[in-house]
Amino acid sequence: MDYMSYRWFYTTSNKLVVGGKNKEQNELVIKNFLKPDYVVAHTSAPGSPFMIIQSSNPSKQDINEAAVFCACFSKEWKRVSKNNKIAVDIFKGSQIYKTKTMKIGTFGVKGNKKTLNVKPELALLIQKGKLSVVPKISKIENTFIEIKPGKLSKEQTVEEIYRVIKDKSIKISKEEIMQVIPSDCLNVKAI
Repeated sequence: MDYMSYRWFYTTSNKLVVGGKNKEQNELVIKNFLKPDYVVAHTSAPGSPFMIIQSSNPSKQDINEAAVFCACFSKEWKRVSKNNKIAVDIFKGSQIYKTKTMKIGTFGVKGNKKTLNVKPELALLIQKGKLSVVPKISKIENTFIEIKPGKLSKEQTVEEIYRVIKDKSIKISKEEIMQVIPSDCLNVKAI
């Protein structure tokens, strides 16, 4: 499967994390990228992608990064105030189940989950030759913009990011920016 058509990033330790952009992609991510021993992140509240770390042995840092990434693409992103955190559940792929009565993109989780409360902050950079966002807590060089919850619309954010990127002579289109950033309620800062 081509992971680049989903939400994705590489952790500080170079582990791929893949999640859905919508309910249909959540189904496909679970079907095509999940193994029973992989670690999964999903917000405690409904309305987030299932972020799957493509590793049987992710580090604590990998898990924290996946949790932040999940939080940033959740419905909670729009609700969180400046210094609040978002609750993200962490569990194994073997704990996920689906019944026939569940809606598309919805899954259940059996057994115990660990919950992390994370600060939703991203950084924009180039990974694997593509524009990408990573959790700001990642120790990845060459990040050039911070993205946090705020008051800008997605369109205003794209314009602001495009202006900064243009000043740095990076050749990225507005459409590429639109594809990788979260929904409305943004705030950006050049690094």
